[in-house]
Amino acid sequence: RFFQKSYWIRHQKIHNGLKPFSCNTCDKTFSDKSSITQHEKIHTGEEPFSCNSCDKRFSLKSYLIQHERIHTGEKPFSCSSCDKRFAHKSNLTQHERIHTGEKPFSCNTCDKRFSQKSSLTQHEKIHTGEKSFSCNTCDKRFLKKSSLTQHEKIHTGEKPFSCNKCDKRFSHKSTL
Repeated sequence: RFFQKSYWIRHQKIHNGLKPFSCNTCDKTFSDKSSITQHEKIHTGEEPFSCNSCDKRFSLKSYLIQHERIHTGEKPFSCSSCDKRFAHKSNLTQHERIHTGEKPFSCNTCDKRFSQKSSLTQHEKIHTGEKSFSCNTCDKRFLKKSSLTQHEKIHTGEKPFSCNKCDKRFSHKSTL
């Protein structure tokens, strides 16, 4: 139920797929004028909403509400398949794919499918050869941040993995 008829009409546009309002800066489209007006604050740098717990400011009230959950610990979104709770709906949606096995993101090169957009983005670097993570010590480059982190142990001498039968320590679990 909607408080005002105008809210119901605006909501119906979502289901009809009508988005006649387009942002001039990023071409994102919206179903109503008030949504695009709110969105455009992102591009102007205007941040009228401030957190009462820290000095962060936000362009949209919804961003502030999401941020404040860091301070309150509120997790209003719960998984219907297990007892996990989340502060953000997007995190719940992503988590639920574990239960459903849904993999909506597919690679255009090899058709491999992923449950998370970030996993697809990381995978696509295999095809492009892009190595985004570089070592500050020797400038060696890596596809994954985890590979860089593992590599950096060479320079730091860190050996967090120890044998439970002798005193020998290793920088990589696979070496242990």
